[in-house]
Order: sequence, then structure tokens, then C-alpha cells
Amino acid sequence: MPDRVNNDFTERGSVRRPALDRLISVSSNEFATEYWGSAPLLSRANDLSERSSERSSEGSSAGFSDLFSLAAVDELVANRSIRTPFVRMANEGTVLDASRYTSPGGFGAEIGDQLDSGKVLREFAAGATLVLQGLHRTWQPIADFTRALVADLSHPAQVNAYVTPASSRGFDPHYDVHDVFVIQIFGEKHWTIHEPVHRDPLRDQPWTDHRDAVAAKAAGTPAIDETFRPGDVLYLPRGWIHSAQALGGTSIHLTIGVSALTRWDVVQRLVAAASSDGALRGSLPLGIDYTDAAALAPLIESTIVSLTSTLQGTTTARVGDALATKLADTVRPAPVRPLATIESLSTIESLSTIDADTPVVWRDGLTARIEHDLDDATIAFGTRTVVLPAEAYPALQELERRRPVMAGALRGLDAESSVVVARRLVREGVLVVHADEI
Repeated sequence: MPDRVNNDFTERGSVRRPALDRLISVSSNEFATEYWGSAPLLSRANDLSERSSERSSEGSSAGFSDLFSLAAVDELVANRSIRTPFVRMANEGTVLDASRYTSPGGFGAEIGDQLDSGKVLREFAAGATLVLQGLHRTWQPIADFTRALVADLSHPAQVNAYVTPASSRGFDPHYDVHDVFVIQIFGEKHWTIHEPVHRDPLRDQPWTDHRDAVAAKAAGTPAIDETFRPGDVLYLPRGWIHSAQALGGTSIHLTIGVSALTRWDVVQRLVAAASSDGALRGSLPLGIDYTDAAALAPLIESTIVSLTSTLQGTTTARVGDALATKLADTVRPAPVRPLATIESLSTIESLSTIDADTPVVWRDGLTARIEHDLDDATIAFGTRTVVLPAEAYPALQELERRRPVMAGALRGLDAESSVVVARRLVREGVLVVHADEI
């Protein structure tokens, strides 16, 4: 059982977490309080299937064949011209030079770091593990699932696939600086998990900083020593030491890396807000001896007093906006189809396909900040800002709930103004046309 409880990730009322629910054999509330950031959770395929059956009326599906497969690996390797750094290979813990599995693509595609399927076959047959990185950007089913999972977790995520030949070990025992969900897709793999030597590592605290301690811990009794089969899922908090070995045949697993925002992120945003205090921006005394503790003491004490006063006056909203901006900067929204969008808007003055009866919905995965004053309503996302009349603010609030609405029925606007706003937001990539009728 977990040895500490993290209550920061709480159940948001009756809000469903369908993507997360596919990965865990306990309720999302139990996962939040007992496992998130705290302890591993191994969910067997049978248990996940039973939970999926219980939710079948909600459209949930069992297994993960819809996300990835052996055929998907061959498609990516043979037909997609994947380039580094979206791919790497390793053998017995050593990362191979890219030239051993990449080459130019021939006339018209001379770039030299494209995956070479023949070279991959040779290295794989010799025992090398193939790592397909960034699948949330290169494989559509995984991209869609990852956006849904990010919405459930409120933390950014990315996905790699590890394809390991029979009886091979890809990487030495190590820990990650992000949480992971491991999904066994094909074959069997034996995992050995040990407790951390450095809990909750930050991104600049890699396992190599504790190489000897990691090796010593990995030689001891493991916390988990299990064989994973297709459909099994492991949640592993950052810092937990792990290694894996394929058994009997080719093994494929997905690793969903979750770069959790932390209390340290809150501290950094608070300190950034403290830069508004003039006293804290003041220069240190001329000629100060930094090794003189007695001379430094009053300076540090007065700085702590000023810092404490400033931090106490920092609003929750200011820190929350900063954290929301960080999340938005690290998560890409669902892609738009530029040509189809332009074509649908090309006759905007006459026969545009977006009319009062067109269903529109907030673009999946788009995180934005909505503000208003007496004159304008603004939507800020990434480096862009869209400015609309202040009357559009209630409509933006409604749209941000991510429920489809008719283009001619946006809250607080008459039908004509509503269509104009909807068309503008589609053109700006904030809304998309909803695929189904509502």
C-alpha cells in the first residue's frame, strides 16, 4: 500500500475522466488520493475489462488495440519516413548511433536521418530495442487519446513506444523525472520495480545524479516483480526505479509520460510575482563580503520579511493564470485542417457552409484565457490574442465548456451576430465545426 497520500489531485464533483478510467483498475477518486504521485498501481487486463464492461453504456472500450499494434509499428517504420529525434534504438542499455538505423530517402528526399526499415530489421534482429518517440504527434489514435488524458489529468503528457526483441533488455535500471503509464500492447515483458532513492525528482534531477544509489537499490528486493501481458497497465510515479526484459518473443509497450506540474512550479510563479516588489529588486550593498555570515544575516532577514509580505499579497488568480499558461504552452490542441477550413469560409459573404444551423465546438485540447472589459472580450492562447466586442463574452464562457452549440445561437448574441462570431472563431482556430448533429 502507498506510504503517503497526496490529496492535491481531487475528484472534480461528478466530472468523468474517461481516458484515465481506461488505464486504472480503481476509481479515479481512489487513484487521486492513494496513488497519484505516491505509489505504483498495476492494473491487470481482466480487471480493466471488467471496469470497461461496467461503463459500457457510456461507450467505453476494453483493451488498447484501437491505440496501437504490431501492424502500427510496421506502418511507421516502413511507410512514414519517421526522422530523428522521433526514433532511437538501444541495445543492452546503450543507445545506438543514429547512422546505424537511418539513411537518406533517395532522390527528392535526401535528408539523411530518415528511418531505414532495412537497417532497423538488422539491428532489431541483433537484439536492439526500437523506440518510437512522440507518438502523440505522429499516430492519430494516440494523439486523440493523449489529448483526452491531458484533459483528465490537467498535466501535459507524451507517448513513446518501446519495441523489444525476444529476451532483450532495452535500458539499465533507472528512474524517470516524470510519471508514466505503461501499457503492454503485444507480447510479454518482465518488469522489475524498486522504490525511489530520490523521491519526486524535478526535471533537472536525472537518475544519473544518483547512479550508484540507483544501482545499489536495483540489486535489492523489488517492490514489483511481475510479467506484463497485453492489456496490462502500470502507473509509476516519477523517481521509482525500473527495468524491463522481453520474454519469448517481440514485446511492444507504450509509455505515457506525464510531466506533472509540481509545488515547485507554484513556488517559481510566486517568486516571479515577487519581482513587482521594488525592495526585492534593490542592489546588494557595495563591497559586501558574501562569506561574512554576520554581515549577511540582517540582509537575508529583511529580504525574507519583504518576500513574505509580497507573497501573502499575491492573488491565487495570478498564480493560477501562470500555471494555466504553462500547461497551455506545453500542450498542443487538436490540429485544424487549413484547406478545408478556408474552403468552408471562402464564400463567407454569400453561401458559407457555416450558417446559423451549423454546430460548432471549442477546439479539442485548446487552453485559453478569456477576459473582458467595457469594450472588448479577448481570447489569449499561445502567442495569439483574438479580440471581439465585449458582448461576445458570455458566448465565449459558454463555448469554453466544450459543448457543441449552433453557430446562430451563441449566448447573449442575436442570430446574425452569433454567426459572425462563430465564423471568426473558426477562422482563428478557436472553434471547429462539430461532426455530429446536436
